[in-house]
Amino acid sequence: MTFSVYTLGCKVNSCESAAIIKSMLDAGFEKADAEASADICIINSCAVTSMSVKKARLHISRCKKDNPDSVVVLCGCFPQAYPEDSAQTEADIIVGNGAKAYIPHLLKEYLEKPGKTVYINPLPREFDMLCAEADLDRTRAFIKIEDGCDRFCTYCIIPTARGRVRSMPLSEITRQAQLAAQSGHKEIVLTGINLSCYGQELDLTLGDAVKAADVDGIERIRLGSLEPDMMTDGEIAKLLECPKLCPHFHLSLQSGSDSVLKRMRRRYDTAQYEEVCDKLRRAYPDCSITTDIMVGFAGETDSEFAETASFAEKTGFAKIHVFPYSIRMGTVAAMRGDHVVPHVKSARAKQMNETAKRLEQEFLKKQIGKEFTVLIEKPQSDEYSNGFTESYIPVRIYGEQIERHSLVRVKITGAAEQYCTAEII
Repeated sequence: MTFSVYTLGCKVNSCESAAIIKSMLDAGFEKADAEASADICIINSCAVTSMSVKKARLHISRCKKDNPDSVVVLCGCFPQAYPEDSAQTEADIIVGNGAKAYIPHLLKEYLEKPGKTVYINPLPREFDMLCAEADLDRTRAFIKIEDGCDRFCTYCIIPTARGRVRSMPLSEITRQAQLAAQSGHKEIVLTGINLSCYGQELDLTLGDAVKAADVDGIERIRLGSLEPDMMTDGEIAKLLECPKLCPHFHLSLQSGSDSVLKRMRRRYDTAQYEEVCDKLRRAYPDCSITTDIMVGFAGETDSEFAETASFAEKTGFAKIHVFPYSIRMGTVAAMRGDHVVPHVKSARAKQMNETAKRLEQEFLKKQIGKEFTVLIEKPQSDEYSNGFTESYIPVRIYGEQIERHSLVRVKITGAAEQYCTAEII
């Protein structure tokens, strides 16, 4: 029988989808050429926003409409966080985050005796090695080294969907990095649900994981999203010991208002955040700092939003991912009675996106004349080659067709909208 896997959400889910694909192939199933023709449709879901859940529901319906005889498997954060709601979908098999490795077994049971199956078990306290395969389908290989979060920010359902922090052993990080190198990858990205907390139960830190990923053949190591309060002097010093680490730091901000950060139960204030940015820029002079900003959190006033916009301007982010607050049932913030009305959230998101676009353009213009190394992506056009610098600046090299995975030295010659142009040195 043939199968397809559709992935929603974060890069951790992408790594887990890679593990699902491997387990299905090992169990004798075959990968379908297209989802519409697959006997089995597996949907690896997200629950971080209401839109994420809506997308999962819509995809289930689409699979059933396009291929009524297919077996639809819903797995991931949506079932784990909202088991009763997920059980009401049209999916035939519903699996939580603690049982993705059992999907082939559950399928074989279902095929022998059809009937709606719901398998949502408690999440493990140890890192699940069966659900962490490097995602090698991209130019940059992604390795999931951490799962879970202990922080319980008031807006976030992820601790419920993912459980507590648990970390991949250093030996396995090395093994997966070696596999990535053997497959032709030059860059790997270490990712996790709360990556900054890597190793806290193993008496290790993120710096140890970076060192473990430093293997022959891998030229660049990049980090996923980081918590600013975890970027201590000691951790920055440890990261500086690895010359392959890319100077790109995605520091999750969420809000530039101290009163909002307190209501969110974040573990830093704007002064601490600014200090971390300053330290990183001193340690890595050509680094880029990107972030996430949530607008319209419960109780956010016009003045608090203005504080966030002002802080973003002051910090000078290279790129900002802007998103409106989404009420997640089961969180502390969901129970508040002062939610911002949708049209105000939309207006604030539009304004913040305009600020983000301008700041990105200013950052790109500052790169003109500088030299970087670009990792070439798969071709997008016959007119140019494209890729990313160490600091994650998107670059186009016109008049060149360069092989994917190549590392080339360039000089930035211009700044267009959302990318820089460059010439090979």
